Amino acid sequence: MLMLEEVNIPDERKGVLIGSDGFVKAELEKQSRTRIEITEGVTIEGSDPIMVMKAAEVVRTVGRGFSPEKAMMLLKDDYELRIVSLRGETRKAVKRLMARVIGRKGAARTILERDTDCLISVYGKTVSILGKENDVPAAEEAVESILRGRSHGYVYAKLRKK
Repeated sequence: MLMLEEVNIPDERKGVLIGSDGFVKAELEKQSRTRIEITEGVTIEGSDPIMVMKAAEVVRTVGRGFSPEKAMMLLKDDYELRIVSLRGETRKAVKRLMARVIGRKGAARTILERDTDCLISVYGKTVSILGKENDVPAAEEAVESILRGRSHGYVYAKLRKK
């Protein structure tokens, strides 16, 4: 029995998912043993439901601004993606909140990534966290604390205690 999964990603990320000469798409199909069709949305089809769901997560992760190489980590069993959404915020508020997560010259994101062993992507109205399932909750908590207005120093100190 074939399983089908549909994922929507921004149009500007579809080229990244396809890759040069279709390499990224072909590699994802090979590693996940699925067939991927990219039209208005992205359709993933395969006989192994687990691999179809993992391939869908990889596609979703590329759509959230991660490189395909990093997104492919989700094909392993112990990696996950968490998305913190800022929907409902004004454009000005989103810009300010994203700047807090990134920090001056990327310093805040670099420290968060280093101290949590996770990768962070700020894209659209989301902050996405990719990492091992044991590490992601601390990164998510840190990001949410920064978004709620906690000082960077407070968040970094709390991370170092863990």
